[in-house]
Parts: sequence; C-alpha cells; structure tokens
Amino acid sequence: MRIRPLRSAPEIPLAPVEAPPADMTAMVVDAPGDADALHAASVPVPSPVLSEVLVRVVAAGVNPIDAKTRGGKGVSGAIAAYPSTLGYDFSGIVVKSPYEAHPLAPGTEVFGMTSFPRTGGSYAEYVVAPSLSVARKPASLSHVEAAGVPLAALTAWGLVVETAHAHEGQRVLIHAGSGGVGHFAVQFAAYFGAHVTVTASGRNAAWLRELGAAVVIDYTTTRFEEVVGEVDVVIDLVGNVHASTGTRSLEVLRPGGLYVLVPTGSWPGYAEAAAEAGVRTTSYKVIPDGGALATIGRLLESGSVQVYIEQVFDLAEAAAAHRAIETGHTRGKVVLRVSDG
Repeated sequence: MRIRPLRSAPEIPLAPVEAPPADMTAMVVDAPGDADALHAASVPVPSPVLSEVLVRVVAAGVNPIDAKTRGGKGVSGAIAAYPSTLGYDFSGIVVKSPYEAHPLAPGTEVFGMTSFPRTGGSYAEYVVAPSLSVARKPASLSHVEAAGVPLAALTAWGLVVETAHAHEGQRVLIHAGSGGVGHFAVQFAAYFGAHVTVTASGRNAAWLRELGAAVVIDYTTTRFEEVVGEVDVVIDLVGNVHASTGTRSLEVLRPGGLYVLVPTGSWPGYAEAAAEAGVRTTSYKVIPDGGALATIGRLLESGSVQVYIEQVFDLAEAAAAHRAIETGHTRGKVVLRVSDG
C-alpha cells in the first residue's frame, strides 16, 4: 500500500507583538444604570490561565445583551463585583498563548467571545478568552468586520443549523431578520436550502432579499399571520414584547412544527402556550464554540455569508453605541474601534 505524505500546513504570517503593559483603558460601569453609566477607567491587564489566550483587542462588537446587562437585566446577576467591563465579541491579535506549540501563537489574528461576566469583557484594550472560544480571523475581513461576527453568528448558527436543522424545502419564518442575529440567520437558512420568510421594516426589504429571504413582510403595515402559510419553524427574536409576536407565531406553525424563542424573558409562558397549540418549542442560548466559529469564518471567507456593520464608534463612545443598540432598529451590527490593527 502506498502512503501519501502529509502536506504541511501553509505558513500564516504573524503580526508583530509587544509585551502588554500593566494597566489598560477599559469602558466600565460602577453599578447598573443608563448608557451614561459607561465610562473610561484604567484597570489591570488580565492574566491568562490554563487554556486561555491574552488578546490585544482591535475592535469589539456591541450586542443587545450588553445594554440589557448594563441596565441591570441580562446577565447582570452573575457580575461578581463592580466596576465591571462589558462585552463579549472581539477581534484582535494574540499576545500570549497557553504554550509554545499552541496553534494560536502570539501574533495570530483572531476573533471570538470572552467569558463575560465570569471574566472582564471586550470593551477594553486587552482581553482573556478560552482558546476553545476563539478562531483565526478570516483574512478577507477587517478587525471591525470580524468583531461584529461571533455572538450574533454563533447564535444564528445554533438556531438555524443545530436546532432547526435547516434543509432544502423547509419553510422557516424569522422575526427581526435585519438585526445582528437575524441577518445571519437569514443567510444560514437560505444557504442550507430553506424557504425563508422574514419580518422586518420595509426599508430593509430589498437588502434582506439580497441575503436570501424569499419573502419579506413589513411588520409595520402587515400582520404576518394573515399572509404566511403553514411553516415548519419559527425563529423568534422578538417574543411577546412587541404586538404579541410570539403568541401570533404559533398560529402559522404546522402541527408538530418548531417554535424557537431567543429572548426568553419576553414571554415566560411560551412553553405552555406551544404545548397547547400542538407544536414543539425550545429556548436557545449561544454557545461560544471556536470550531463552529471557524466554520462560519470559512463561509465568510468564501463570500457565501456576509456581515453587515451599520455603525462604528470609538471605544470612548461606548455610551453612544449602547444608545444606538437600544433603539431596536439597527441593521446588522454595531462595533467599537478599540485600537489600531
């Protein structure tokens, strides 16, 4: 038997790395409050332990959960002490690796998620993160673009691929399709062959069709249950906080269909209501899986999936970024520019 020799991995250029300082600038909150509670502070640079990497942050994503947590909801109950640095998403350059032969060597450009609130978040010049929650940054993406990907795309991947098992011919309804999670969910569902119907404002209709939506319903003018036929899956990124979206969604599901609720606090009785309607249901929480993120990175690199960044703020403007997120009408993602890449 002839054995083919293994090919060596291609050489990937590494960015220059400097030793981190003792202290760094971070945007922190001293207690739950409004957006103006966010302020700059000098805090110690964190030290990685075990399998963690230390990353110099170039850009940090801003997500609705950040604003909810800052205001005293979200995951604020798990914050052990204040002041607290917020933020999950980051893109940057590895400064310290767990060991010399680690695949994410110092100088590697990466993107991923922090363990906030168990550790400090990404609204800072440096961050520690489990190496299993990090992947190489797609070369074709800037750090600002990459920082808009991890939490939103991993949430969408978990919803569409791992929970709904999107496939050819499946009929999927996605609420709030133009947001951070939504615009990835539309693309993943379409990529795997599903027939995608989306609710969004009319201004986003043409854009969502470009992303793969077959039908876009303007929720400001049309009640979706009056025009949508039976669907197999509803991915609900709204819940009952607006116009009983969750309750009305049960009306359009086929018997035994699947209703997936993301903002669980928006509808405490969703499971009972779904059982009464004869459909399956589950909530969903994002899993910071670096392997899945690497797969998403390859889809981004190939152009099969895109990330849309609507607004970019400097780190010191984190409060303005939170006010933008809290309007509930941003298209795609909002990102903080932390340092030069």
